[in-house]
Amino acid sequence: KVLIPIPFALMIMYVKPNREIIGGTESKPHSRPYMAYLEIVTSREKQVACGGFLIRSDFVLTAAHCAGRSVTVTLGAQNIQKIEVIKQFPYANMTLMVQILLPLPRSLFSRMCQVAGWGRTGVKEPASSTLQEVKLRLMEPRACSHFPAFDHNLQLCVGNPQSTKSAFKGDSGGPLLCAGVAQGIVSYGLSNAKPPAIFTRISPYWPWIDEVLKEN
Repeated sequence: KVLIPIPFALMIMYVKPNREIIGGTESKPHSRPYMAYLEIVTSREKQVACGGFLIRSDFVLTAAHCAGRSVTVTLGAQNIQKIEVIKQFPYANMTLMVQILLPLPRSLFSRMCQVAGWGRTGVKEPASSTLQEVKLRLMEPRACSHFPAFDHNLQLCVGNPQSTKSAFKGDSGGPLLCAGVAQGIVSYGLSNAKPPAIFTRISPYWPWIDEVLKEN
């Protein structure tokens, strides 16, 4: 069974300043200061969680399906901070805590990348209480041909099908870092967590991201 993404791929969340990793390991404390944990109350009053990452001190980039009636962002700097989201910007058409991670040209991609999150550690396992991280391989587009909605121009195929390592539910919205630069965002995959999974490619959306940041 394939989890089908909603039409728009990204979401920027404006915060007032003040899918879980399978087969990974616990991140070193404070080693990923850009990571954000999102607690979401949906329009149907359901509580869900996502990941995200800071692209400015007051903006978090995440997956579009992580939108909700209300969202609380937890930043994992030296002191955990819970910050209410003021406004959500769906895509339709710098301090120690903040890293603006511009994508590199496609030809310069490192084949081995990393993803981090607080999602489930197994198909039937609960979400993690600590940030987990895992190394995942960028695959050729043909490895994701079984996903009907896969578009190589807008998405990345991530995760060796011979491995059990993958992002999963609760990790959505978290960044895929290749050579230390955010190139993708956890989007969707198979319900049995078998890799590869689909990540949104960030580079096509940078003009829109820049526009939102400049206007706010």
